[in-house]
This record gives sequence, structure tokens and C-alpha cells, in this order.
Amino acid sequence: MTLGKFFFQYRSYTPLPFLIPMLLFARPTITTMAIGVLFVILGEIFRFWGVSYAGSETRTTSKPGASRLVTQGPFAYVRNPLYIGNILMYFGISVMSNSLVPFLQILSIVYFSFQYYFIIKEEEAELKEIFKEKYLHYFEHVNRFLPKFSPYDESKRSKIDQDVKAAYVSEKRTFQSAFISIIMIVLIYFLINQ
Repeated sequence: MTLGKFFFQYRSYTPLPFLIPMLLFARPTITTMAIGVLFVILGEIFRFWGVSYAGSETRTTSKPGASRLVTQGPFAYVRNPLYIGNILMYFGISVMSNSLVPFLQILSIVYFSFQYYFIIKEEEAELKEIFKEKYLHYFEHVNRFLPKFSPYDESKRSKIDQDVKAAYVSEKRTFQSAFISIIMIVLIYFLINQ
């Protein structure tokens, strides 16, 4: 099993080595919680926007792949908006916790970028195999991580309608995870400031 396949299959559990020390060493303040929650919200906006086009297929952990090539919405600006959203959310949670500053905050970016790099390489290979030239053109014109200011050529984009309701249903688990993390940090704040 390659590293990319391992991270893809177990990506629901890979945050644990990051979250456990973050909670154990948390020293949140009002300021860090306010700044951090802004990153969490921004990350979830990226995720929600992406899922509203890509759908619930983004939840699979069995094997990289897709039934359709999504190049609409945020995918017209960057190939991996959901992973960017995740990194922003993890960074935001680490800022909120004010834990092991600045090491945990830097680690959140490095750790998840490392993980997603290998996942993305697996996904890219699979998408090249499935969608051939169509994906290669998209791959050559849209960046992996750094969003472009101008969108992918509209004549080349997929014709997929945005489905906000389906995105909400698909993102419930992410909402719950973010909410639980935020509540735990807020509780720690009140416990250490009694």
C-alpha cells in the first residue's frame, strides 16, 4: 500500500495525533479563539462551496476516483479546495487552542499538507486514468493548491449545477467535528479561567 492510499483510506483518523496534544496543552484566550474560529469558518466555506459541486463522493475512503470531473465553482480556481479548507480548519483549531505556540500551528500546516500531498498524487493518477485528456488539460491550467485569480476556461468547464442542500447533508460530519472541537476548546478556556 502506498503512502497516498494509506492516508486516503485512514484520513478520518489521521487528525488524532494532531488533536490529542492540541487539547492536552490548550491554553485558549478570547483573542486566539476569535482569530482561530475565523480560519475554521473560512475553511468550512471553502469545503462547503466545493462539496456543493463535487457532492458526497468526496466522503469515500475506499479508493480515489470520481464518476465525473468537477471543474465548476471553486474547482475552476484551484484543483483541491476541500483540502485547502481542511488545512485552514485545522490551522484555525490550533490557533483557537493556543497550544504549543508556534509549533502546533506550524505543524498543522506541515502535517496536513504532507498528508494531502500524497493523497492528491494518488487522486491525480486515478483522475488521469479515468478522464484522460480532459483531466490533463484541467491539470495543466488549474493549480493544485494556489488558487488562480481567473477561473478555468468556461468552455472547458463541467456543466454541473451547485447543490447546496446535498452539500449540507454531506458536510454534517464536518460541521459536527468542527463544532465539537470548538466547544472543547471553549470548555478548556472556562476551566482554566475559573
